[in-house]
Order: sequence, then C-alpha cells, then structure tokens
Amino acid sequence: MNQKQNTCIILFAKFPAEGKAKTRLQPALGVEGSAQMARKLLLHSIEQALATDFSVELCVSPAPSHLCWQTLDLPKSLLWSAQADGDLGKRMLSASQNALDNFEKVLLIGSDCPDLTTERIQGAAKQLIEQDSVIVPAFDGGYVLLGFKKAEASLFSNMTWSVSDVAAVTEQRIKDLNWSLAMLEPLPDIDEPEDLQYLPVGWLDDYKVVAYNG
Repeated sequence: MNQKQNTCIILFAKFPAEGKAKTRLQPALGVEGSAQMARKLLLHSIEQALATDFSVELCVSPAPSHLCWQTLDLPKSLLWSAQADGDLGKRMLSASQNALDNFEKVLLIGSDCPDLTTERIQGAAKQLIEQDSVIVPAFDGGYVLLGFKKAEASLFSNMTWSVSDVAAVTEQRIKDLNWSLAMLEPLPDIDEPEDLQYLPVGWLDDYKVVAYNG
C-alpha cells in the first residue's frame, strides 16, 4: 500500500461567501476583503495538502453538489464529501470514521493556517508511523491538525469549540485512551485582525487594511 492510499487528509471548509466568511476579519479587511482572504486561505491550504501526495478529501458546507463550488475551479484530484449534521465534533467524527474505512491514517485540518505547509503536514503524517496520534496546536489554544489511526468519539464529543483549551482537553482525552501522542510546534490561525501579522510576506499587498495596528 503506497503513501497516497495509506493516508487521507480531510480538509474542512465552508464556501468563502462574502458576508459569511472570515467575519471576524471584517474590521480590518472589510466584508469583501475578508471573503477574499477566506478564499485565498482555502486555495492555499488545498494546494499545500495536495502537494503531500496523500489523498485529500474536501469536507464541505454547503454540499459538494452546490453550484458555488464550481466557481473555485478546484483540482480534479480532490475527493469530496458533505459535512455531517451537528456540531464541529460530530462533523469531524463522522468524516474520520468514513475515511478510516479506506485509509490507515487520517489527518484533520482546516484552512485557517497558511503556515501548515506541505512539509509540516508530511512531518505530522510521519509521526503516525510510531505514534497513535499527532497534534499541531494553534497559538490560540485550539489545533490546526489532528491525526490518528482510530476515530474515537471521546476526542470530539461534549467539547466546547473555539475556546483556548481545545488542544489541552484533546491531549488529555488522548492520554485517557492510553494512546501515544506527538505534540508538534504550535502555529498561528488567521481568525482575528491581530493574526494578520502572521500571514506570509506579500499576502496583504492587494488588501486595504482599514483597522490593523500589528
């Protein structure tokens, strides 16, 4: 079994619709600029994931059949799935369980972290050769990548998302499962105006930043 069959990256994404995407960036980038940034982050994340040569599944809302996705002209090699009903935990658990029917390892990522490069994703996958799980924490206390070889409901259920202890709670739950864990270097998510300082060089050149003092 080669690497591409062995590992599946599941990238969770919502369509970068104007007025609905990256709304917390609107004080700095405006409504249109925030949607453009969401699109840029998504396309970058897809590009980095596909360059790993692993299988990449885009788990999306709205469903893949929605015409909006055709406007992004995404690579044909992507696998597609619709996000399940329920909170983020239920959606991640469902997608993970489905993927593990066909793959030995799953890496869950989002599209908020441009520093989650091809090399870092490959490095996380490599940890799963020896470890049961791997986390790339986020600066804000969440995580930008979670990888494992089994999907346990306890990793996702009764979790308060978008708070500062998500990674720590997940780490404790992994310990409760008696799994080994590789905890890698934290990386920044791009969610708030103060996070714009972490964007790659040049990413803001085409934007009029209206309220950013980083």
